[in-house]
This record gives sequence, structure tokens and C-alpha cells, in this order.
Amino acid sequence: MPGPLQRLRLAAVNIDGVLLNDTFSPVIHHFIVSRGGKYTADVERRIFSQGQRIASRALATACGGGMSAEEALEAYFAERSDHLAHQPVALTGGAVELLRRLRELGLRTVCYGGLDRSHFDRHLGDLAGLFDEPGYVCTDAFRPGIREITTEVFGLAYDQVVFIDDVARVAEEARSLGAAFIGHPSSFEHGFQRELMRAAGVRHLVDSLDGIEASLLRAVDAEAEAGTVWRR
Repeated sequence: MPGPLQRLRLAAVNIDGVLLNDTFSPVIHHFIVSRGGKYTADVERRIFSQGQRIASRALATACGGGMSAEEALEAYFAERSDHLAHQPVALTGGAVELLRRLRELGLRTVCYGGLDRSHFDRHLGDLAGLFDEPGYVCTDAFRPGIREITTEVFGLAYDQVVFIDDVARVAEEARSLGAAFIGHPSSFEHGFQRELMRAAGVRHLVDSLDGIEASLLRAVDAEAEAGTVWRR
């Protein structure tokens, strides 16, 4: 039986788009194009995994600047609420199995995202036992949050953590700091995250959470131990 992991100590898993279905991309896309804006990779880069104040300004700009950031944010959440009435938040297939796999490998596990903790409690509260304290970290005030989660919340070195996320901006930050990263880009047909992750040099991309097998996690751990997480 394989031994314990050599370097990794923590798995930080994004909530929306990884453990929960992607309920942001479709709404943001419709919000922009329905107002005559163009939805591009640069628009995604400016909005995704940004704090709400920054994202709302970018959202207003993408729509042509006809509304303030505050108006854009209020209108966006109203449209998201309407969207969720027809396509509700749901647990992603393989999420529970992934969390169990992470713990079986000896990794501490935490969830993070831009919405407040009530979002985590509402949709993942029943799985709280599969996470380590604090369970969930709201990163709205310091997105993407890699530095804060790694050094301030858990007191670890960057190469001791693997981040699992659906947004390339998080991958870019992970690369700059030397943290491991596994990408789970959205399958949304108008999205650009897969190509942005490839451009960022992400080595490990999965189409489903079932793809994050123990063998992949051990491979990432070996790269972290060798200092080659971002080097081929």
C-alpha cells in the first residue's frame, strides 16, 4: 500500500464551480450580452475571482458603462436569483468522493469562495465533517486568497498546499507563489477558463471531480516535493 504524501499537507477546494455547480458563468454571460456588451476572455479575467467591488465595476464597464458598479451588482444578484429559481445550486458529481479521497490521503481540507459563509452552510453544511477548521474561508476581501489561506489561516508553506479551482486567475496566483494547482474549468459553452488555464501553464486539468484520483494527487505531491509543480 502506498505510503503517506511527502510534501502536501492541505487541499483548498473552491466552492462554486468545483464542489457546487457553476451558477455564475451563465448569469454573467447573459447579463453582459443582453445589454449589448461583448463577452470575451478579457472580460472573464476582469470579473472572475475578483472581490465584489472590483467585479461589479468590470461588469458595468463590460455592459457599456451605462450603470454604476453598485447598480450593476444589485442587478446581477437579482438576475442570479431568477436563474437559480430554474437552475438551482447543486452538489457537483463526485464532490463527496473527492473530499473523502483527500482525507484518506492525510490532507487537511478547507473550502473557500467569494460569498459569505452562509452560502457554504446552506449547501455544504451536511458535509462539514469532511472539512478541517475553519471549514470555509470567505475570500471576497482578499481574492484570490492563496496567500491568506496558506500562510495566515493554516501557517503553511506554499508548496504544501494544492488548490483546486475553476478560474485561471487563481492558477496564475498559485504559479507566482509556487503553490500546486489542479484546474476544473467550467464546461459553459461561452467560457474561456480552460484556454486561460492552459495559457497560464496549468499542467493538471480535469473535466470531472472523478478525474482527481489518488494517483493524480500523489503525482502532484511528488512534484511539490521535487519543486517542479510548475516546471515540466
